Amino acid sequence: MDIQVIARDGKPEYAVLPWEQYQQLLRDAGRDKPAAETPQPLANLRELKALREQAALTLEDVAREAGISPHYLQMIESGEREVSDVVKRTLARALKVSGWQDE
Repeated sequence: MDIQVIARDGKPEYAVLPWEQYQQLLRDAGRDKPAAETPQPLANLRELKALREQAALTLEDVAREAGISPHYLQMIESGEREVSDVVKRTLARALKVSGWQDE
């Protein structure tokens, strides 16, 4: 495997690998879903927490996958923070939904 390790404060924090190798890891772990099981897109951010809980994912799980802090995700879920389209797309990808519509 061709893995690049990114460290912060001398400790490994991220591992970067080629897309095909990542996809193979998902398949090996049984985490690749057929298209029929993919959830519908969110109508708006107010559904974010419910979707995360329905998927049995923690704040930490989704935040790590989206590259944001759990505290920031909690503020997004509670409506305390507005987010850019980039963050919306990143959250959609982390939750495995097809995308976001404008609110």
